[in-house]
Amino acid sequence: MGATEWAVQWVSRDSRELVCCPPVGSPEIERVSYIRDLATVVVKGRLMAVTVSHHGPVRMWDLTTGQLHQSFRWPGASVVTTAVVDGRPMIVAGTDDRTVRLWDLSTGQRVGKPLTGHTNGVIALASGVVDGRPVAVSGSLDGTVRVWDLAKRVEVGRLLTLGGAAHAVTTAVVDGRPVAVSGCEGKRVRVWDLVTGRQDGPPLIGHTASVRAVATGILDGRTVVVSGSCDRTVRVWDLATGEQVGEPFAGHTDEVWAVATVVVDGRPVALSGDWDGTIRMWDLATRQQIGEPFAGHRGYPPVIETAVLNGRPVAVATADDRTVRVWDLAADHDVHQSRHSGRVRAVTTTVVDGRPVVITAGEDRTVRVWDSATGEPVGEPFTDHTDKVLAVAAAVVDGHPVVVSGGADQTVRVWDLTAGKQVNMFTGHSDKVFAVATATVNGRPVAVTAGDDRAVLVWDLATGAKVGKPLAKERRRMAGMVTGVLNGQAVAITGGVRGAIRIRDVATNRQIAAYRSPRNYVEVLAVGPGSSVVLTKGDIQPPQIWDLGTAQPVKELAIDHGTIGAIGHLDGTPIAITGWNELSVWDLTTGDQIGEALHFPGHLEAVAVDAQGRIIVCIGNTVAVLARS
Repeated sequence: MGATEWAVQWVSRDSRELVCCPPVGSPEIERVSYIRDLATVVVKGRLMAVTVSHHGPVRMWDLTTGQLHQSFRWPGASVVTTAVVDGRPMIVAGTDDRTVRLWDLSTGQRVGKPLTGHTNGVIALASGVVDGRPVAVSGSLDGTVRVWDLAKRVEVGRLLTLGGAAHAVTTAVVDGRPVAVSGCEGKRVRVWDLVTGRQDGPPLIGHTASVRAVATGILDGRTVVVSGSCDRTVRVWDLATGEQVGEPFAGHTDEVWAVATVVVDGRPVALSGDWDGTIRMWDLATRQQIGEPFAGHRGYPPVIETAVLNGRPVAVATADDRTVRVWDLAADHDVHQSRHSGRVRAVTTTVVDGRPVVITAGEDRTVRVWDSATGEPVGEPFTDHTDKVLAVAAAVVDGHPVVVSGGADQTVRVWDLTAGKQVNMFTGHSDKVFAVATATVNGRPVAVTAGDDRAVLVWDLATGAKVGKPLAKERRRMAGMVTGVLNGQAVAITGGVRGAIRIRDVATNRQIAAYRSPRNYVEVLAVGPGSSVVLTKGDIQPPQIWDLGTAQPVKELAIDHGTIGAIGHLDGTPIAITGWNELSVWDLTTGDQIGEALHFPGHLEAVAVDAQGRIIVCIGNTVAVLARS
């Protein structure tokens, strides 16, 4: 097979999401590591995001197109803000080497020598104006906050000492006085007069864990500070009186590490992000959450900035998925969900009324159906599961296409894809169902399910009856389960610890063979359609292709390891797909890789290939379909 290039055909997205930088499927993703911080700046009339990454350059992204605009080699930058100094836009960055540095965006050059004084890494940074002069305020692991005159490039005012690491700083104006606000390890929010350098009143006390984020805004004509904490709450404080305004915002299920404020349609709002990447929007006046959370990011706490793009207020956010996303804050927050709100755990494909569709299952307890060609949702999500949905498989029952799903609620459910409703539910597992596959036995469709109760059950999809007499439960937990064909009969293949690969006759649910791999752990990822070719993975070892007829691995793929996999056909050639944080396609006849590896923002959760040779890949809560370009 000749060289093959893949292009993103469609990506599921929240309708409030305007831009993703870099775009899903872009080669630039490979070069972007975890983004530690971001700031926004306007360059020649265009809104840009400035990002700093682990072991990487400072990058500028065009927030209209999503494309990389410029990059600067600046290793060790940990936090970033922007300022205007002598009429020129500047990047100001704090570094792991305890310094603050400036970069002139007009010339692309560093400005002057590093600003020194901190005795540990700089982890918080903000800009402001004091007596008409631009300043930067930096917070450090050394427990201090310092103020720098950016025009003269010298430290000014008094050293501000906290009771622990200064995790967050911001600036504001209270009664005409410029102030800095800091959040620290000591659970307190402190306010400092930037002219006198003295603490302005007693600390703001209320959080029960370290304060990780602060931002300021205006509420009813008063300057307020919004703080986020590891105690999972967001609090609002009146900066003039030092009093907490109302009760904390409660709703986050993890530590809050990011906050920002903005005005949307005349009302002040706050945004807050927690450790799992979820971003929530709050009405500061009514203290109510606005709409559903923004759930595009995943992993590690997000960073949030607010700005105006094409006349609309937006949130610019990033997290551990190596992307910057722009969210329209003025959009309809009640009509927007065209993707899962939690991680997608499983994917399969089938045909409904002559139309190829993609079926996904997720931690948001839903099963969703998508048009394979356009990405448009087909019908409403199936929502009867009461816990995470972990597995899906497709079949045809009495001429009707169905999808079978298994979940952490210990149930197996059958959904009629034409009628758009649940038609059966099987109970029998005593722990979560982690794998579902389908097969045909004596002309009848069956579902095979595997659970963390170490049981494999077979169900007649037409009658709902169990098939065969289940064996005694496995002694150890299984790792993956698929169905295939061996010597003309339908079989179920399971992996497990100590290299155990077991094969069951689906018609009787009896074990007919068992093999021992030299690997300590073998997980079964996929099986060839109607064949005995099986894709497996080890713990941290390369994936292997097994022939069940010989009970031997026949190929080891030239990749370190993969956590997901699929087998299908491309132009008549059998292919395997493996992935973790990149996706590779393999020619099974030669064992060679087809084309270059494809890179995505975050770890891959599930993959499938349809009859048209399209690859469906799930990244976090996002579904993307790739087609040959």
